[in-house]
Amino acid sequence: MSAARPGSGIVRWMIALLALLGGGALAAMMLQAPAPAAPAKGPPLVPRYAGVNLASGSFGTKALPGIYGHDYIYPNARDAAPFLAAGMTAIRLPFRWERVQPALGRPLDPAEMRRLDAAVMALSGFRMIILDLHNYAGYRGTKLGTPQFPGSALEDVWRQLAARYRSNPRIAFGMMNEPTGIDALAWRQIAESTLLAIRDTGARNLVLIPGTRWTGAHSWAKGTPSNAEALTGVRDPINNIAFEMHQYLDPNSSGTGATCVSAEAAAARLRVATAWLRAQKARGFLGEFGSPATPECHVALDALLTTMDNSDDVWLGWTYWAAGARWNKYALSVQPDANGPKPQMAILAKHLPK
Repeated sequence: MSAARPGSGIVRWMIALLALLGGGALAAMMLQAPAPAAPAKGPPLVPRYAGVNLASGSFGTKALPGIYGHDYIYPNARDAAPFLAAGMTAIRLPFRWERVQPALGRPLDPAEMRRLDAAVMALSGFRMIILDLHNYAGYRGTKLGTPQFPGSALEDVWRQLAARYRSNPRIAFGMMNEPTGIDALAWRQIAESTLLAIRDTGARNLVLIPGTRWTGAHSWAKGTPSNAEALTGVRDPINNIAFEMHQYLDPNSSGTGATCVSAEAAAARLRVATAWLRAQKARGFLGEFGSPATPECHVALDALLTTMDNSDDVWLGWTYWAAGARWNKYALSVQPDANGPKPQMAILAKHLPK
């Protein structure tokens, strides 16, 4: 309900009443008074996303394309249900380039795309579904940016994927998982041209752009050139990108260790990347992070997520690594089993968007 203003029916009635009661001067003042100023608007709210990687579509890399249901599988609604019920809002869905496009420069494989479509439909309860091209800047053992595997190949596959999914605003495009073995400046050129190829289709979906060297947050400003140097100034014509980073909590940040660093060290691993995002007036997304289920690792995991909570002016959200039906006894998995939810879920639940 809007406030009354001079010229509205109720105000005119009040002015007439004041005039009858001898308040002519006051009535005149009210007629001449300007409308009250609108309240100042605060900064726009940053939407927050939190969820998991439902990772199984990237399995079976020794068999490419492999046999669906044997070498790899995509998640279904049953796999996703515990995380949707917990209040998570995002899912990262890894898949392999060699499966969706068995020959470079050719159309997408119809059977594989029907499987990916079915997975997207099964995950439609989440606010964001990240299609994660899980290839480490490679294709059948060849690195992107070489004469036999030019950057235009990445433009082509994303042009086709973007055209297919551009009408679904819940879908985000994860340009490439953990590029490695490629120079940071060469990667920037490929990433920018791929972004423009996506936009040329009319797609307005969020695009996640990683750095090289496994896109680690802790190493964002390391290397020659570093990701911080190489990706400075990257812009999107419609301003809907985020820089994807990963950060594990074991001593070497690989996600393969059985121990974790201290809470202070865990928080510090995001410090430089957060400062860079603020300086760029950019957004970040933590696409992978994880820890074993030990007391020390729970403390480090909580510290990492608390740091993100306190920096939500630049961090758009996160997806934990990993969940999915085929992880069995993987130490970082949060997929529930016969014993119930995994211990890490209690930490994640504390930091879900309210």
